[in-house]
Amino acid sequence: MKKIVSISRILVGVLFIISGLIKLNDPIGFSFKLEEYFSAAVLNLTALEPYALVISILVVIFEVLLGIFLLIGYKAKFTVWSLLLMILFFTFLTFYSAYFNKVTDCGCFGDAIKLTPWQTFSKDIVLLILILIIFSGIRFIKPVFSTFQTTVLALFGFIGCLWFGYHVLMHLPTIDFRPYKVGANLWDNMIVPEDAPKADIDYMWTFNINGEEKVITTKGSYPTVDGEFISVDTKEIDPGYVAPIHDFSIERDGEDFTEAILHDDHVVLLIAYSLEKSESLGLKAIKNVADKASENGYKVIGLTASGHEIQDKLKAEYHFNFDFYFSDETALKTIVRSNPGVLILDKGTVIQKVHWNDVDDLNLIKVN
Repeated sequence: MKKIVSISRILVGVLFIISGLIKLNDPIGFSFKLEEYFSAAVLNLTALEPYALVISILVVIFEVLLGIFLLIGYKAKFTVWSLLLMILFFTFLTFYSAYFNKVTDCGCFGDAIKLTPWQTFSKDIVLLILILIIFSGIRFIKPVFSTFQTTVLALFGFIGCLWFGYHVLMHLPTIDFRPYKVGANLWDNMIVPEDAPKADIDYMWTFNINGEEKVITTKGSYPTVDGEFISVDTKEIDPGYVAPIHDFSIERDGEDFTEAILHDDHVVLLIAYSLEKSESLGLKAIKNVADKASENGYKVIGLTASGHEIQDKLKAEYHFNFDFYFSDETALKTIVRSNPGVLILDKGTVIQKVHWNDVDDLNLIKVN
């Protein structure tokens, strides 16, 4: 029994640390996922949406610390009870999400590993079993080091998590797992190969046949039946191939400029998913970037999901020398975890990407 508990303890501890650190690397991304859970369509806890970022930081730090505490044997009862309560809550949440198909990706491992809702639920069931084993053998969990050393390690773990969380918030994720990372070509990531697997979709056609409703399933073709058509529903069996970037576009006044801009040389994208929420210091920072980039021959455009009214207001207030284009808010949140943030592209390849706090690090060489 002691050996089984020890193995379970190592597996759970390591998994909690890895999962927590991946999310702590990108707390803003995890906060977006929490907002999705808090929405009226899922848990209907909309009052918590404004606090999603704070909650995300607290949750992931606690997750990492529980993993550390378990491995070093710090406060065994508190740690194991916390693990049990946390996994019970998340098992319920992932089952609810999977059964009702509310959230397609739990965000358990950020953008590093994507799991389907049922895969996530299965993962939580395995963790629940392992934690129950640990719970039943809690008497075997002893501190690895002396009481003082264990306490110091726990404190260092807490301070380290706080520092890392603050660092990525003030800059950008240390490791970028998204298809918009430095070195990625955005246009290439948008292309669907000709031989890529197609989506497998069932069409359920409802007809009134001789006064009785009947459902006929096809793969898309209209069924040949002698009856009155009522409605049609679809069910996705397999999504097929989905391009890494599938929701990004650059539009202005109803015209799509995506391909043209992503094939242009020396482009600076100034991205603010919400101009209303952008900090004044950030807007001043991108104003300076825009001026310098224009002087050095770069094509400068702004990308936002905000409306023309706020665009015109800020353009006049900050004397922006560039125009704003429209893009999907979710896509912009994915591109850069900063509002605003800056990307430098060369024929669609991301050369540099920075938080507005780090605009002084940009290398804007003369290109004309």
